[in-house]
Amino acid sequence: MISDILLLRFFEKYKEYAALFIRVIVGSFIVYGVQDNVFSSHDMERFAAFLEARGTPYPMFAAFLSAYTQMICGVCIALGAAIRLVSIPFIINFVAAIVIAHRGDTFQGMFPALMMIFAGLFFLFNGAGKPSVDDWVEKRRAGRAALSLAG
Repeated sequence: MISDILLLRFFEKYKEYAALFIRVIVGSFIVYGVQDNVFSSHDMERFAAFLEARGTPYPMFAAFLSAYTQMICGVCIALGAAIRLVSIPFIINFVAAIVIAHRGDTFQGMFPALMMIFAGLFFLFNGAGKPSVDDWVEKRRAGRAALSLAG
């Protein structure tokens, strides 16, 4: 009993839920951070001007691509929906952010983008955990497979 308490075995039992905490904060951070560009043409134009000043080709297209990728990935990450799939463009987007927006920046300046890259890698390797849309879909798929084997 005491060894269970000291070794925090309670948390071992529920480790599948750990990704939920990362999903909620990362998804919320991304959606909050990009919503101004998605919902305001003026802010999107300012983002495109920033990208143009940094030498990004097709800056308006790049601004739309980056903002909408972040919005879609942020929502999917928060919900745990197709998380391994959306992790790939999520990681690519933030590698591009390091190269374009944070070129010559300090480690502290790059840190939020680096955290998003590493969060994306976590989701790519770990999946969404519980509770998530991915977990719900997998349970339904397993239930259908069991029914087809029984019938």
